[in-house]
Amino acid sequence: MTRRVAVVLFNLGGPDAPEAVRPFLVNLFTDPAILRVPDFVRPWLGRLIAWKRVKAAQENYAIIGGRSPLRELTEEQARALETALNAREPGTEYRCFVAMRYWHPFSDEAARAVKDWRADEVLLIPLYPQYSSTTTGSSVTAWNEASAAIGLALPTSTLCCFHSDAGFAQATARLVEEAHAKARAELPAEVKLRVLFSAHGLPERIVKAGDPYQWQVERTMAAVVAAMDLPGLDHVVCYQSRVTPQKWIGPSTEAEIVRAAGEKVAVLICPIAFVSEHSETLVELDVEYRHVAEQHGIPGYFRVPAQNADAGFIAALADLTRRTQHSARTLCSFAGARQCPREHSDCPHAKANALLAKAA
Repeated sequence: MTRRVAVVLFNLGGPDAPEAVRPFLVNLFTDPAILRVPDFVRPWLGRLIAWKRVKAAQENYAIIGGRSPLRELTEEQARALETALNAREPGTEYRCFVAMRYWHPFSDEAARAVKDWRADEVLLIPLYPQYSSTTTGSSVTAWNEASAAIGLALPTSTLCCFHSDAGFAQATARLVEEAHAKARAELPAEVKLRVLFSAHGLPERIVKAGDPYQWQVERTMAAVVAAMDLPGLDHVVCYQSRVTPQKWIGPSTEAEIVRAAGEKVAVLICPIAFVSEHSETLVELDVEYRHVAEQHGIPGYFRVPAQNADAGFIAALADLTRRTQHSARTLCSFAGARQCPREHSDCPHAKANALLAKAA
């Protein structure tokens, strides 16, 4: 009898029309994982923040057609992953479902679809390479709530992160190498080229509270650089997309662009924490930061494309999915056991162990 395995892919989501921008932002800024204030304050404060950001966000989305391409790109990844999985596992039927965090299809829509398909098993696979309580953690919480609400209780395994997975690093390294070669061909020989591995930032207090995201981003950069055949590569990790006045982790991507311009060094931006094109790459990197670079007289500005449905990335994701399924653990990292150092108490493995200890 064929076993049905539902693979649920987590992603952020994005507005699919100009009128969806405001509710998307409300969903984002009223998430307890994002806006960490007392519960009685969050609903009105989150709506106030969303209201203040609507106009600027709509202007940004207008640059890329008034909507985010993230749903279509994620569904393309889902179909490619489904094909790869079904080609290798006779006796098992895989179907991929998309669960977005802040816009359709939400976790409740995905959970109902999984239940209607009559799956035998569920694999939760984040499209966030690095774990953060604000991304994967929030998505898992939303999935658990949605599943409980409809009585979906199936054997479930969760992949928490794949920041230093060899297949992911190699697939990403190939994209960087190709973009590096293209950029190098367009630059005069005497102009140096620096790779900026740019990740979405986080407020510093979230990291100090134990979130492993920054540590994992740095591990990703190290793994990708090690997989590249570019000895002596000039590179740095940096962080973009600051949205609140509090102190965020750094250095900022904008500051690194300005520094490179002052040193007359060209830059190649690699979105190291995103695996799909969306507003942070298509607008923030391609338009806003390019403008900053040109204003400061940078000798060259280039970008590595996001993975999208790149064959190497899909192959790595398929391997990660199989390993998650066949792991003896219900919660596993790309390497199986916990990878984060002890000080990262928001690592989901640390939380799971704490719950077990409390129960005992």
